[in-house]
Amino acid sequence: MTQIKFNIKGLNIWFGSIYALRQISMDILANEILSVIGPSNSGKTTFLRMLNRLNDLSQNFRMNGTVMLMGRDIRGIDAELLRKRVGMVFALPLVLPLSIFDNTAYGLRMHGIKNMKILKNKIEESLREAHLWEEVKDRLDEEAFKLSGGQQQRLCIARTLAVEPEVILFDEPCSGLDPISTAKVEDTMVKLKQKYTVVLVTNNVKQAARVGDRTAFFLNGELIELDTTDKIFTVPKDKRTDDYIRGKFG
Repeated sequence: MTQIKFNIKGLNIWFGSIYALRQISMDILANEILSVIGPSNSGKTTFLRMLNRLNDLSQNFRMNGTVMLMGRDIRGIDAELLRKRVGMVFALPLVLPLSIFDNTAYGLRMHGIKNMKILKNKIEESLREAHLWEEVKDRLDEEAFKLSGGQQQRLCIARTLAVEPEVILFDEPCSGLDPISTAKVEDTMVKLKQKYTVVLVTNNVKQAARVGDRTAFFLNGELIELDTTDKIFTVPKDKRTDDYIRGKFG
């Protein structure tokens, strides 16, 4: 039986007077890639940032409804611990002005790990999982800024993996990448679902179709449809889903 990682019921989110998400109810399954699609201002990123409470940092944020991670309300989980369990990779690579090694080790050190043997082993493991090790293993002391954009994004993935999350959130991770780099990041995501739950927000419907096990379509803050990716892209139940996928709006 497939394990439910997140259970979301009756979720509403406001930023001041802006009603950003309306009555969202859905499950996110363990070891799946859930693609989240929809036009701009449909609530996709708000939904993603809700899963590790990044919205809490925004002014005038409030929410009601329940968001359960493995049966526990996320509002009862320390935010720092939650963000360790639910890591996030942003649209633009956020590498630090440090070496490749120190970038990957950053989160581990923040969580108190100082032993160099442990750090070296964990960094190699994380870079391998991010499909970057073979490209950087002989240059770990180099500045991370010397890497290409695609390599920097995979370094950010490695940094997230190093702290051993359960869930990885991707917010438009390929928006600034060329097709070859995009393919490498997508390949990494597909392999990661063997160990992790992956939630991908993307404006690229073809990317959602390529990597998603299931796809959720958001519009104007509402979840219009959630189904297997095959069904969403071939026999959607809602005409608005079909119109968006066919490029009639968005």
